[in-house]
Amino acid sequence: MEEQGFFAFMANNLADFWEYTGFAHATAEHLIMILIGFFFLYLAIRRNFEPLLLVPIGFGILIGNIPFPTDAGLEIGIYEEGSVLNTLYQGVRTGWYPPLVFLGIGAMTDFSALISNPKLMLVGAAAQFGIFGAYMVTLALGFEPAQAASISIIGGADGPTAIFLTSKLAPNLLGAIAVSAYSYMALVPVIQPPIMRLLTTKKERLIRMKPARVVSQTEKIMFPIIGLLLTCFLVPSALPLLGMLFFGNLLKESGVTRRLAETARGPLTDTIIILLGVTVGASTQASEFLTTSTVFIFFVGFCAFCIATASGVLFVKFFNLFLRKGNKINPLIGNAGVSAVPMSARISQNLGLEYDPTNYLLMHAMGPNVAGVIGSAVAAGVLLGFLV
Repeated sequence: MEEQGFFAFMANNLADFWEYTGFAHATAEHLIMILIGFFFLYLAIRRNFEPLLLVPIGFGILIGNIPFPTDAGLEIGIYEEGSVLNTLYQGVRTGWYPPLVFLGIGAMTDFSALISNPKLMLVGAAAQFGIFGAYMVTLALGFEPAQAASISIIGGADGPTAIFLTSKLAPNLLGAIAVSAYSYMALVPVIQPPIMRLLTTKKERLIRMKPARVVSQTEKIMFPIIGLLLTCFLVPSALPLLGMLFFGNLLKESGVTRRLAETARGPLTDTIIILLGVTVGASTQASEFLTTSTVFIFFVGFCAFCIATASGVLFVKFFNLFLRKGNKINPLIGNAGVSAVPMSARISQNLGLEYDPTNYLLMHAMGPNVAGVIGSAVAAGVLLGFLV
């Protein structure tokens, strides 16, 4: 009898242990999300598609989709109040990770290309049509204005801005929108080149732009100060993003805060990107992520990104109608108006070299590229100001 009692005791313990394992609670949805995490890691490690973004997000998806008993009070899930992951996720939910990312972007960005050729700001502005075009389409499909704005901001290809706006307007869509925005940022080398080839002629791809003038140090210092005042007086709701962007740039250009600039663009940015990527990935729990609305968000985000790319290229073609022969802009830099820095500018460079190995477009493309960063933040501020 004692032996039978011992085996019964052990059997009960093993049954209890099994109930606490992920195997006992795994579903087909969990396995699908784990496969998606593997796909993100494959793109990052094997294809080298933005590994600094996709490795944390991909691994975060694995973390977020380990099954566990939700009624056991373990406090380990990202949506469980009091858990460590939930605490880290507050930086996404409350929107304070994105301004810190913008601080780092400002500290590592050289605005010289834009300062030397201010008309490139218009190219960056034109690319934001993808955001407002998607907003109108999403509204027409019956979404609430706040949800439509959050979905359409994906068109800017700016993950931090998408997170910031969605955390304020539609936090229930945060996981899907954040993953969608970062996915399209990483897939810039796949999505943009076919659109650029389709919308340009061989003659246009061979246009050589005049060398940019040398920008003085005084201009570089004044730009973030004047830029802050002009943009934030116009759109005060974009202050958290643009304020940190221009502050980071002033740290870089002032020449007297090198240590602060190095910290902002180095250790601080790396830390925030790690936390942001892992928690965004972990927020894609199968029960929250695998819905029809998620599929729609990815589809509309893709359309918005394509529209933004096409808008930038087509605007340059239109703008060239009013420019003298020696001042024309190569439309291959129009794609750089989206806010994927410096990925989309590198695409302009690579495609230009493909048709003329001596035509270097990178520095020219950086003008609309950094303008796109400012433009997407302004667009988010406009939507936030109207809808809050």
